[in-house]
Amino acid sequence: MEERIYTVTEFNRMVKGYIDENPSFQEFFLKGELSGVTYYKSGHLYFTLKDKQSQIKCAAFNYKFKRIAEDLKEGDSVKIFGDVGFYEVRGDFQILVRHVQKEDKLGEMFAKLEQLKKALGQEGLFSPLFKKELPKYPKAIGVVTAYTGAAFHDIVNTTRKRFENIDIYIFSAKVQGVGAKEEIVRGIEILNKIPEIDIIIAGRGGGSVEDLWAFNEEEVVRAFFQSKKPIISAVGHEIDNLLSDLAADVRAATPTQAIEISIPVKKEIEKQLLEKEKRLKESINRLIRKKKDEVIQLQNNYILKNFFKTIEEKNQILILKEEKLEKCIQKIHKNKSHVLEVCTEKIIALNPLNILKRGYSITKVGNTVIKESSQLKIGDSIETIVKNGKIISKVEEII
Repeated sequence: MEERIYTVTEFNRMVKGYIDENPSFQEFFLKGELSGVTYYKSGHLYFTLKDKQSQIKCAAFNYKFKRIAEDLKEGDSVKIFGDVGFYEVRGDFQILVRHVQKEDKLGEMFAKLEQLKKALGQEGLFSPLFKKELPKYPKAIGVVTAYTGAAFHDIVNTTRKRFENIDIYIFSAKVQGVGAKEEIVRGIEILNKIPEIDIIIAGRGGGSVEDLWAFNEEEVVRAFFQSKKPIISAVGHEIDNLLSDLAADVRAATPTQAIEISIPVKKEIEKQLLEKEKRLKESINRLIRKKKDEVIQLQNNYILKNFFKTIEEKNQILILKEEKLEKCIQKIHKNKSHVLEVCTEKIIALNPLNILKRGYSITKVGNTVIKESSQLKIGDSIETIVKNGKIISKVEEII
């Protein structure tokens, strides 16, 4: 085999010629994720396009004239159109970008979000039936957010302005990026185990849709729903489709608003108490005055002023009624006694024994009193009752 030796210049020129003459390296699309995006004042744009395994350098010269967006950033999914460029002086290989089109990554994310929203909704995670009321006067609140973020400082400052006595428990958590959903869930779980906490606030300040996406993750949404303590979703955003807002007991537009709807203003409470105390004193004083007037009226009342005289008069009336009643009773007794005597005399007159005393007798056969001779027959044994005894005889003849 013939030995081929090239100079670097010759080799690079050969490579460039091969690339320039090969249509496969011209006018093609390439998609991937942006990294190292740098805009230069010179009007050029440089970035690296990568996927999970490889990467390639890209350059967009005079990008403004090519109407390339000026808000490309790390992590954006894009589709670029361009050619392979080879700078033979340095041996650099890169893509010469003619156009950059952002991939509809958000559209795909929102489609999945709608599916998750529908599934969780069917489970009842967003039902108002499970919403817990916020306590009227909380003594301590728990906060899940980044300790170094503005949201936490807004929460602390607003709380101290409204009610400085309230305790604040903070669980510092990542609120965006890798690991955010796990830390948010962990924070909610831990704060639920602290008995002193009355309310939990979980959230962050504003940001892009991607920045806020941790609060759309299923694990986070379930943690909001399963919280035993009342929980507020406090994510600063304009869109209204964060699932944590739907699963929480209360949704706040910002962390500051979360404090405003959950923590009363101490001075207003003190003012209300003073007003209630004033109204209560006024009511008591009115009641006292009313009772005093009633006492005075009672003191001037004729019946009370003449109480003993009235009692004496009533007593005399009672005595008269008693005397009258006694006479009525005696009269009734006398009448009843007379009636009794008459009845007694009748009973005595009708007493069979008295008849016997006058010489009469009573004849019986067994238990039957004989009133006619036809009741007897020859041979009957009869019993004759007289005044002082009985006579037993036998019927021998009936006339």
